[in-house]
This record gives sequence, structure tokens and C-alpha cells, in this order.
Amino acid sequence: MLFAFSIAPATAPDPDGSMSAAVAEAIRVVRASGLPHETTSMFTTIEGEWDEAMAVIKAATDAVLAVSPRVSLVLKADLRPGHTGELTGKVERVDARLESSAQGSARDTDG
Repeated sequence: MLFAFSIAPATAPDPDGSMSAAVAEAIRVVRASGLPHETTSMFTTIEGEWDEAMAVIKAATDAVLAVSPRVSLVLKADLRPGHTGELTGKVERVDARLESSAQGSARDTDG
């Protein structure tokens, strides 16, 4: 199961509005969890079973709450029990289709 989430403090202590210090605390929790994960500029995605992933998300949220009195959490989940390796597998399957389509197009124009 994949869980994409974004945790942000409602207030930023930095004068420039940067939230990176608070977000870093959440990411520290995710990395310590041992679950497969990926962080992008907008979301962090973790892969794991429901209970273990939700425990990590809660702990990451609590880490941000420790530095901000109010926190926003956005959560999206792809619940597909029994499937693992989807953090990269989903992207690999789309890339393979794109490559296959590109090769088919090249053959059509070469002929």
C-alpha cells in the first residue's frame, strides 16, 4: 500500500516563510521508520501495511506539531493489499508503456 502525504506547519518561524526545518523533522521520522519511501518537493510517499504506515504518518505529524501549534496534513492512499514494490513498480510500468509507444511510433515513421 502506498501513502502519499504532506505535513506542513501553519506558522513558520523563519522570516522568509520557509517550512524546511519543520518538514525536516517529519522526514527524519519517515527515514528512521525503515519503510520504503520517496520525498519530492510536495509530498512524501511511503510503502507499507496500513497500521505501520499510519503509525509513521502520525509520528511525523507529531514531530511537526512539536514545533508548530497548528499543522496541516494532506493524505492520499493507494490501498492494494498483497502488492509490494509499488513505490517504483507503478512508475516502471508507465515508463515501459511510454517506451513501447515511442518505439511503435518510430517504426511507423521508418517504414
